[in-house]
Amino acid sequence: MRDRFSGSTMTVAIAAAAVSAAISVPVARTSAQDAAVSSTALKTPWGDPDLQGIWTDETDTPLQRPAKYAAQEFFTAVQRFELDEARAAVLGRDRRARPGTEDDVASGYNSAFWSWKRVGARTSLIADPPNGRLPPLTPEAQNMAAAEREFRLALLQATEACKTKSATCIGGKYDPTPSPRRAEPPPRYNAARMNRNDGPEDSSLAERCLTGGLPEFGGPTGSFRRIVQTPGGISIFYDVGQGQGWQRNIVMDARPHLPANIRQWYGDSRGRWEGNTLVIDVTNFSPKTDFQGSRENLHLIERWTRTGPTTLEYVVTLEDPTVWTRPWTAKQEFTKQSDQENRVYYEPRCIEGNFGLPGLLHGRRMEEFAFAEGRGPDPATRDNTHGSVVLEEDPLR
Repeated sequence: MRDRFSGSTMTVAIAAAAVSAAISVPVARTSAQDAAVSSTALKTPWGDPDLQGIWTDETDTPLQRPAKYAAQEFFTAVQRFELDEARAAVLGRDRRARPGTEDDVASGYNSAFWSWKRVGARTSLIADPPNGRLPPLTPEAQNMAAAEREFRLALLQATEACKTKSATCIGGKYDPTPSPRRAEPPPRYNAARMNRNDGPEDSSLAERCLTGGLPEFGGPTGSFRRIVQTPGGISIFYDVGQGQGWQRNIVMDARPHLPANIRQWYGDSRGRWEGNTLVIDVTNFSPKTDFQGSRENLHLIERWTRTGPTTLEYVVTLEDPTVWTRPWTAKQEFTKQSDQENRVYYEPRCIEGNFGLPGLLHGRRMEEFAFAEGRGPDPATRDNTHGSVVLEEDPLR
């Protein structure tokens, strides 16, 4: 297991089976249609708005608006067609690096193992700020990002990645002497891959079968959430990544949030109904989670609204005054999947971390033993950070 990337071959197969051949294209509703949906909102037998079912985002939308689309909030039909054509041309290619190099050996997976959904109508999930981009980072967040980047580059300095000035080493410089910083702890709890395998915490969260958690915007190959309601309770199960499924339970009885000293991987979710919209306030995240640099101070306000028999709108506002200079908001539209075709819905399990991670650690120890005996290269001169999926740049991004 050289790499764990978002949307494995297995996930692609699951997504393809669930979505089947047809991919819907969002159609704008009129205000009259919205009013009709609102007045006849689906209800549970006990009278709450019915959000139940398996839902997925059937199109691909980048989190941030690509710079070339500037103030354009929606793609034109022609732009979407051209992007779909350009992205399809990337898939199936087998772009190889120079034979015998680390990049070539690491490219066990290529674009033939990848898939993309069709391009969505919006140019970005971010709806506010109006430019569709993340707000600027605070000085504190900039300093932390710089410290983490500097540390990771130091671990790479003796590798071929820096010697050949590959994208992995942008900002760094080549030095054939392994960095003395290899024995240092990272600036904060590690959530991403680094060029070291001294222990499980040196691996990325995905390699450890730990999902990134909330907010969950999915990936280019898809993700699913199953909503189940009972009188006074709501549960949402997420099928994401490479089987890193997880479940969150929404407390709906007006109890206050957990004490500040109790931190949870997916935060503490407290919900209420505002008309036909489920509003969820999420706090108390663990400092070991990470979303765009935000950790224990992340605060979410989610709004889930059934907008039609097969459509569900998700709007989330995120704030963290230690990371972003202002709150920001993202929007998604989910499509309901067939209850009949998904009547048997097995819980995903991420076993790669259980079996693959010990293998990674064992492999690094064997390399160290061999080097100590004069056999093989110094493991500190090998780059283990780059992905094994080699794709040309995504035209959508």
